[in-house]
Amino acid sequence: MKTKIFDINGKEKGSIELPSFFSEKIREDILSKVLETRKTKQPYAPSLVGGKQHSASGIAKHTRSVWKTQYGKGMARVSRKIMSRRGTQFNWVGAETAQTRGGRRAHPPKVISMINSKKINKRELEIALISALSATANEKKVLGKYSTLEGKKIENLPIVVEDKLLKLKTKELLSSLKKVLGELYEVAIRKKKIRSGRGKSRGRKYKSNAGVLLVTGNKEKFSTNAFEVKSAGSVSVMDLAKGGAGRLTVYTEQAIGDLNERLGGKNK
Repeated sequence: MKTKIFDINGKEKGSIELPSFFSEKIREDILSKVLETRKTKQPYAPSLVGGKQHSASGIAKHTRSVWKTQYGKGMARVSRKIMSRRGTQFNWVGAETAQTRGGRRAHPPKVISMINSKKINKRELEIALISALSATANEKKVLGKYSTLEGKKIENLPIVVEDKLLKLKTKELLSSLKKVLGELYEVAIRKKKIRSGRGKSRGRKYKSNAGVLLVTGNKEKFSTNAFEVKSAGSVSVMDLAKGGAGRLTVYTEQAIGDLNERLGGKNK
């Protein structure tokens, strides 16, 4: 399987023989299994001493024949804190239990339920990575992931560019990328907008799209805020297939070789 290599002007420079994993079968079942094991959630719960930090002294008990108790007072078995006392008489209020003012929560969130302990074995992880890479070369998968690309046609997947692209400055690089991607440029650049609804006041004011993923060689250094950049040695299933397989991805020539080495030279 071969694909074209584009230069910085968006013109065909030559062709490159792709590793065999770009044409492998896409295992959606294993991909979804791996994505499930990679899910994270920030644990949250009330304080362990919430509802138990009394400013008043002592807790009234309901036991028999013991000083400072509720026994014989015709009172419900509700834990109470003593605000003041005079001899054997007390001024107390309900405390600690869920139905009392300032009491603990009845059924608080459990931290243990929010910790993802699912695991995946190495072979399945490798198959998932190969499937995710294969999906970036599949026109149907890429078009299915982006609703704005409906009805359009994509050729020469995966998109491979010459290494010289990384030496350009940001403005020139974006201009060059626009020539290479053409109509796909609309979904390639990361865009940030203000979220609608109450989420604005709950720590998530902005939302942004993923944009294109640029995969570089292990020895190539490049960074930008316009889109996401990953090296061939660190790119993962979450980078390539989060939210579904078929992310728009651009590879450098060096990245193709490094990916082939990483996956054991699977170029039949």
